[in-house]
Amino acid sequence: MSGVLERVQKYREKLRMEGMRPIQIWVPDTRRSGFAEECRRQSLLVKHDPHEKELLEFLDEAADRESWEA
Repeated sequence: MSGVLERVQKYREKLRMEGMRPIQIWVPDTRRSGFAEECRRQSLLVKHDPHEKELLEFLDEAADRESWEA
């Protein structure tokens, strides 16, 4: 296992030398009980909100999809 740890350490050192730094991001656990229900609840809160529609239209126009593949 030490070989793997050494490779990871070397890789991280290389990234640091290139000016990168590690960060940790915590995101909601989509496997958690009740997650889908909470998504539905929040979606229903904004379903008919005119500000939500305006925001979604803005995001759609601002999105850069030029290099995306369908």
